[in-house]
Amino acid sequence: MKTSIITSNTYQNHNTGAGHPERVDRVKVVNEELKKFDKQVKWFEPEAYDHTIIEKVHSKNYLDNLSKSFPESGIQFLDGDTVVSPGSHHAALDAVGSIILGIDQVINKKFKNSFCSVRPPGHHAESNKAMGFCIYNNVAIGAAYLLHEHKYKKVAIIDYDVHHGNGTQEIFYNNPNVLYISTHQYPFYPGTGSQKETGLDDNILNIPLESGTNSKDYFNSFENVLKKIKLYKPDFILLSSGFDAHMDDPLAQINLKSQDFYEITKRILIVANEVCDGRIVSILEGGYNLDALRESAYMHVKALLEI
Repeated sequence: MKTSIITSNTYQNHNTGAGHPERVDRVKVVNEELKKFDKQVKWFEPEAYDHTIIEKVHSKNYLDNLSKSFPESGIQFLDGDTVVSPGSHHAALDAVGSIILGIDQVINKKFKNSFCSVRPPGHHAESNKAMGFCIYNNVAIGAAYLLHEHKYKKVAIIDYDVHHGNGTQEIFYNNPNVLYISTHQYPFYPGTGSQKETGLDDNILNIPLESGTNSKDYFNSFENVLKKIKLYKPDFILLSSGFDAHMDDPLAQINLKSQDFYEITKRILIVANEVCDGRIVSILEGGYNLDALRESAYMHVKALLEI
């Protein structure tokens, strides 16, 4: 089999409260849709891992304060929109564990690629704070794991969530061993992501998109992503797979269709096959219209299987 899917029942216990867009049903509908691939994929749950890898990304002060923030009952706000409940810590640790397992599976050649169907998402979490529904920066911890545990020299992160991954950028801004590329609506939440933000060693590429951007204009801009990957020649590619650039998503105004996420993934995979033997692990970020999320995730995994 070519593709693994990694998920956990603990995500159902991350309760964000009534009316919150980052809700339990997100992973539920994605997993229901991906069951259509059951004969082509293999499902896994995250395994035990050394939690000290999280300290490579998040400060001790943040982790100490965070450990005291999970309530014994009810919900607690870490910031204006990041909510935790009694089950949130286990869910957040499993989200990290998912990308760790996916990386190990791909490096050990058990699978060509992997998709991690997780919540909470991660790319807004900075080294010293939770933000934007995110507790741990899952994809950043995955990159740190590749650098520190597997001794890779060059890791690329492609983030096509509609919101800029301020956390991932902040964590790796001064680290030339990680290339961070983001396509995102701008100006928009969280306020970062201008083209002027380029990193210490030109290792940050931001591709801001105007509100109302359609598929044609998006893919014209996306060529810059592929060019940068070809120049950088990473050893491994991680995907922050947000599906909230969909035209039906309630939290943004980019007009992609579900099929476009097949095309995005296909184009990345073609380049990945050239530069890093197709080594890719993808992890779920945003996507808040359940039907659009379900369809887009299906198209994404369809491409992972086919290309």
